[in-house]
Amino acid sequence: MMYKCSRCKRDVSLDEYGGVRCPYCGHRVLLKERSRDIKTIEVE
Repeated sequence: MMYKCSRCKRDVSLDEYGGVRCPYCGHRVLLKERSRDIKTIEVE
């Protein structure tokens, strides 16, 4: 799963056993990347 560091803006990929910390700058706030897919909902 891809995340983006809120401090250095680099893409970060976390594995299951790694901590929640940017490997580039050490910042602990990572933002989850949103999907660019457009979802539609059918209304009855």
